[in-house]
Amino acid sequence: MRILITGGAGFVGSNLAVLFRATRGHSVIAFDNLRRNGSELAVRRLAEAGVVFIHGDVRNAADFEDLPAVDLVIDCSAEPSVQAGYSAGIRYLIDTNLGGTAKCLEYARRNDAAFIFLSTSRVYSIPALRALPLEVIADSFALAAGHRGSGWSEAGIGVDFPTDAPRSLYGTTKFASELLVEEYNAAFSLKTVINRCGVVAGPWQMGKVDQGFFVLWVARHLYGGSLRYTGFGGYGHQVRDVLHVGDLFELLCRQMEAIDRHSGCRYNVGGGLQNSVSLSALTALCAKRIGVTLQIGHEAATHPADIPYYVTDNAPVTAATGWSPSRGIEVILDEVAGWLAQHRSLLEPILGSRAPVG
Repeated sequence: MRILITGGAGFVGSNLAVLFRATRGHSVIAFDNLRRNGSELAVRRLAEAGVVFIHGDVRNAADFEDLPAVDLVIDCSAEPSVQAGYSAGIRYLIDTNLGGTAKCLEYARRNDAAFIFLSTSRVYSIPALRALPLEVIADSFALAAGHRGSGWSEAGIGVDFPTDAPRSLYGTTKFASELLVEEYNAAFSLKTVINRCGVVAGPWQMGKVDQGFFVLWVARHLYGGSLRYTGFGGYGHQVRDVLHVGDLFELLCRQMEAIDRHSGCRYNVGGGLQNSVSLSALTALCAKRIGVTLQIGHEAATHPADIPYYVTDNAPVTAATGWSPSRGIEVILDEVAGWLAQHRSLLEPILGSRAPVG
């Protein structure tokens, strides 16, 4: 199969590209503007794996004109920060996340290619997520036992959870892109799948506080540097589920191999309740694995886009595909720590004490 991955030098895109080439033998093109700090490190890795890299920008329609035809487009391109647009201009966010998706869809339509869109759990309503009945158990937020509501239960958040505004500027661009994907499916019979991903982590992620916190947390314990619990009182009780990028790859393989069955579907995809962790608990895990105890700062004020709790209910995607995550939190942490140690000279300038924490 011929595959185009937009955002192909980013964390998710580059890992998918390497895995599709190395383990499935597909012909893969990675398309990326190399804007994110550290993305240039992916170019050599892609070449070594036999992936074709093309420098281009999803904001520019002309950059698609010379691309060869493919059978499948996986749209990983995005400005991924949930804080994007609040303190700086919003144009790059909209032009990349919404305008870029439109151009990717047009390219797929011209080539009669299937289209898998990597969306985000941040399409869900911030007020509704903040209104969940949470209690603190062992320094972590948890849903109160026995409670359930519209789109949520103790198993986590489902695809029918409210998407009312506000969702964050980032979440809104991805939600708008989802609607566009669905319209292309209906208007042009384009085969499409939407995956609303939670936190994805693993080696080769250039983590930041607002996107990629898991890797950043491990890196600061290994390399040194500051960390702080921000928002909801500053205690580190916020919880997210974490999905290994290799597990995401396994799901995409199942979806693309049965694209007719999954076309038009929307799934929540994440680590699930068994792979959920709070910042406080992650700090303890990092201290145990690295052998370093950091003094974590505290900032009580909550960013307008922040949420206290998000865990994916994977039951529908598991029922539809037979897939479920196979790598737990400690496995992900161990892989990340090993990668950080092996490539310290390359990564410490990006993820260590000289890099900004937020």
